Amino acid sequence: MLFPEGPRPVRMRLALLLLWQLPPLLPQCGATKPPHYDPTWESLDTRPLPSWFDQAKFGIFIHWGVFSVPSFGSEWFWWYWQKEKRPKFVEFMNDNYPPGFKYEDFGVLFTAKYFNANQWADILQASGAKYVVLTSKHHEGFTLWGSHYSWNWNAVDEGPKRDIVKELEVAIKNNTDLRFGLYYSLFEWFHPLFLEDESSSFQKQQFPISKTLPELYELVNKYQPDVLWSDGDGGAPDHYWNSTGFLAWLYNESPVRNTVVTNDRWGAGSICQHGGFYTCSDRYNPGHLLPHKWENCMTIDQFSWGYRREAGINDYLTIEELVKQLVETVACGGNLLMNIGPTLDGIIPVIFEERLRQMGTWLKVNGEAIYETHPWRSQNDTCTPDVWYTSKPEKQIVYAIFLKWPISGKLFLGEPIGSLEETEVELLGHGQPLTWTSSKPNGIIVELPRLSFHQMPCQWGWTLALTN
Repeated sequence: MLFPEGPRPVRMRLALLLLWQLPPLLPQCGATKPPHYDPTWESLDTRPLPSWFDQAKFGIFIHWGVFSVPSFGSEWFWWYWQKEKRPKFVEFMNDNYPPGFKYEDFGVLFTAKYFNANQWADILQASGAKYVVLTSKHHEGFTLWGSHYSWNWNAVDEGPKRDIVKELEVAIKNNTDLRFGLYYSLFEWFHPLFLEDESSSFQKQQFPISKTLPELYELVNKYQPDVLWSDGDGGAPDHYWNSTGFLAWLYNESPVRNTVVTNDRWGAGSICQHGGFYTCSDRYNPGHLLPHKWENCMTIDQFSWGYRREAGINDYLTIEELVKQLVETVACGGNLLMNIGPTLDGIIPVIFEERLRQMGTWLKVNGEAIYETHPWRSQNDTCTPDVWYTSKPEKQIVYAIFLKWPISGKLFLGEPIGSLEETEVELLGHGQPLTWTSSKPNGIIVELPRLSFHQMPCQWGWTLALTN
């Protein structure tokens, strides 16, 4: 049922809104009829994932919002302070803000004063990522665009007085080859309509009808994202959110119906079960091949998605650790979505920028073994640790990415079976064919070139291309 129980004027408003936002469908002579998806998981789960997503392999997540103002502890600051009353959050407020200060008072302090979308786009392009996902709205409910359904609690009415989503969309689409994506939280911690629905055990559906669904249609029609990253079901099932009804529109009739990819967070019980690609949990990294396309969404700051002023240097993953995450993830058929958190005034902190540029430097040499690859018959080497495999079957190439340079100068690979007449081995970024020998009973031993530190093609992991 598309318009579930709720006040009749609200249902009619939503019906009119949906009709107004649907683009006209014009039949074309001789055109192949596109597939049609019903508003059921059985039907929606048959939609092929647009091929660009699997080819991309690497994206950047950006958590930015009012939580970037206190920039303490976590992007869940409001919940931990007001709902759970965790001592360190209560003490932080008592020590730094006057009595009676409310979370809403942070809104005006979220200035985005130095936010420059073109500058962000340059940094994102330099990272080697192929898509970006911006938090358009987190669980606090503050929208980074001028939502018609979030009056006075959005970036156009309050704080920046700017349409952040539009500025970044334009910069990404005009200045980079990245796909533009948006994260959207279905629920809001303290929205009175959600709390009322929750108290009715979600028999009432005031919040999705008057807030969530209209905002989702608004986001898709206005900004046409190629990734729609849903989150935050608030414990409510997918039929409360009318997720299948919305996704049927998204796949059948929306302006991004042919390109958009979605994740699996569309209601309690849908995660790792339904949707486009699976996320399964935050920082999900199974270490083995999965039968369904998946994504490892993780953070450079190990303890928070939003920026934290109190973070120490050891809280941030090193570039070696990040390269390892990317290589493991891609070898097992996943995409890596690596998160950064800008400051309240719109600056990408230097440590995040450094990690992004380092990743881009590594991908300039080794990207051939990451982008547009497929998992191989073995994901990692059974004999030598920290060796991971990807492949391009159409070119008869297997890539062996090794994260530790052997002291002996010889790399033993237990999985490949070489042919003395045909197999060629090359170190990416080096260019010369390498000598190798067969090993008994299986595997090959590769003689690595003797290189000084400055001659190394890169510093944090190397790739052998094994042809034929």
